[in-house]
Amino acid sequence: MIFINEEKRIFNLRTENTEYVFGLDNENLIRHIYWGNKINNENDFEMDVLCEVSTNDPVYEITPEEYPVFGGLRYSENCLKVTFDDKTRDIVYKYDGYEVDGDLLVIKLKDVYYNFTINLNYKVMEKYDLIERYVTITNESDQSIVIEEIYSGQLHIPYENLIFRNTHGHWGAEQQMFKQNVSYGKITIENRKGVSGHNNNPYFILDKNATETSGEVFYGALRMSGNFKGVIEQTPYGETLVQMGINPYDFQFTLNPKESFTTPPLLCGYTDKGFEKMSHNLHNFAKENLLREGLRPVLYNSWEATEFNVTCEEQIKLAREAKKIGTELFVVDDGWFGQRNSIHNGLGDWYVNKEKFPKGLNPLIEEVKSLGMKFGIWVEPEMVNPLSKLYIDNPDWIYHFKTRERTTSRGQYVLNITKKEVKEFIYNMLDNLLSNYDIDYIKWDVNRPICEGGATNLGENERKMAFDHIQAVYDIVKELKKKHKNVLFEACASGGGRIDLGILGIFDDFWTSDNTDAYDRLFIQHTYSHIYPIKAMRAWVTDCPNFLSQRNIPLRFRFHSAMMGTLGIGGNILKWSNEDMKLAKDMVEEYKSIREIVQEGDFFRLENTSTNNYHLFEYTKDNEALLFAFLPQTQIGHRPVRVKLRNLDEKGMYEYKINGETMVKSGSYLMNYGVNIHLRGDYQSEIIRFDRR
Repeated sequence: MIFINEEKRIFNLRTENTEYVFGLDNENLIRHIYWGNKINNENDFEMDVLCEVSTNDPVYEITPEEYPVFGGLRYSENCLKVTFDDKTRDIVYKYDGYEVDGDLLVIKLKDVYYNFTINLNYKVMEKYDLIERYVTITNESDQSIVIEEIYSGQLHIPYENLIFRNTHGHWGAEQQMFKQNVSYGKITIENRKGVSGHNNNPYFILDKNATETSGEVFYGALRMSGNFKGVIEQTPYGETLVQMGINPYDFQFTLNPKESFTTPPLLCGYTDKGFEKMSHNLHNFAKENLLREGLRPVLYNSWEATEFNVTCEEQIKLAREAKKIGTELFVVDDGWFGQRNSIHNGLGDWYVNKEKFPKGLNPLIEEVKSLGMKFGIWVEPEMVNPLSKLYIDNPDWIYHFKTRERTTSRGQYVLNITKKEVKEFIYNMLDNLLSNYDIDYIKWDVNRPICEGGATNLGENERKMAFDHIQAVYDIVKELKKKHKNVLFEACASGGGRIDLGILGIFDDFWTSDNTDAYDRLFIQHTYSHIYPIKAMRAWVTDCPNFLSQRNIPLRFRFHSAMMGTLGIGGNILKWSNEDMKLAKDMVEEYKSIREIVQEGDFFRLENTSTNNYHLFEYTKDNEALLFAFLPQTQIGHRPVRVKLRNLDEKGMYEYKINGETMVKSGSYLMNYGVNIHLRGDYQSEIIRFDRR
């Protein structure tokens, strides 16, 4: 809900449990006032008069501006920097009113001299305790304006000495959480590679000694793929600020007369109930507003079984075996097209390889469909190999500088999809593929970073290339889904390089990491779950020893780890033993029986009462619960662990089996006393289901 005190010029944004307040101060600056639990009386808030500390601490430095701009006595991080046509590099704004449209509040700002407007947009998502912030700038003059920096928003947190959390890592080791004490100086997270990144991720979490279930947490996630930047700074004036938005690294564009530009939205929230509540708010928003309805199918992917040595006969054999264990979706990975026998050829030549598929894809698709499965296929549309016919015929279709040698990575170039003809080629290629074949699932990969910003077709906006590239990807998939409404799209980027809230909803699933080691995945999936919904988290069971870790893990543990998300199988099932196939069939059947709770339910990272060697997770939906317990290695003493469940009906009675014995306990007992878990040996795991009687 939106409340406005006209007399005090104060704006109050109220969600189910929180309140966000700002207003116009004595300097006519849009100043932040409050962000925290709901107070329910907008008339309580006042706009204090701020005075400079000294000439070296001007009021502009002290004022917690909602959207600080470059110019005047501002020396801290700014959200907007422009150069006007007469070379003025300074913005002085005045308040120009507001508009309310349902749950959207628009604060209008205008430069005092130039015909240039800045609209601050605040969308209240009351149900989720979230506020979405974004900015629209408009050049209403007759001259061009150069935009050098533009962020989605700045947030003010009234604490010092907070703890900051984000991800670090690299390929095969994505989604590793780090935490860092915030002190004086600045923390910068960013990506410069054109994808969201295997390193930092476009979100922030700041807490004041919070736990899963208690403590204050301020958080936000940028709805953008590609080059982002976030700055976290503890100021000398008793607060911590956060800025997030488009990375100014090699970024600049010209806003022509009468043109507008809108930043990617920043979704932000507050809770005093710990990380669990934060995750539930974001998960529920994504499940109910971004993800399409329906349970995700159990898939089989052929990559590890065949790699590039794809043939129709071998794929049919795999499909038949996949059906035996209960797979619902069969996905042919890389190697089915062009002269694709290695990473060095084929990309760009999207015709079916006649040597591998003499009669085309239809014999395989027809066999898959006759088995009662859906069919999916791998593509990497943004890339091209130097040896491909597409590149030989169109050497100017890639990002490059005319006077420099063109840079390959993984044996490929990046197509310049900001070009109209390239964008149309990719759309038409995929449209033809989906129109000519009965395809239900597209795994869209991107296996190298973007470099050489030589998109000369953009003219003076050449430095906007990285941003325009991902917008073109969005456009292609949106248009394809209008025509091919039932096709699911998976976002893959050398594993987990495109996990963000910008691409989610345009794409349906994330490929979380190329690292499918079941033990490593417990850590990757744990971190992922803080921001992103379980339903979009693809997780596979693959062969051992794992290609990355060289670790051998029992098949049951591998299945349980993958069953934490949207289950897939990626091993060479043609070589699995009869015992392995039977276990796999049982595991897939069990997953299907619990899938709705896993994909649609609430997720909990459980804390236990003793040892930390256990990994414990819970899912609940409609008063039913699942407990996933993992013991990677037995420690000296072989101690059990007691774990308290969450989100049960206190008065309800729950039936469950543990150690072969059927138990019935109250929800109150299970949440307060808990369940004793005693796994023995290395790589032991259990899934315990609690059914409400």
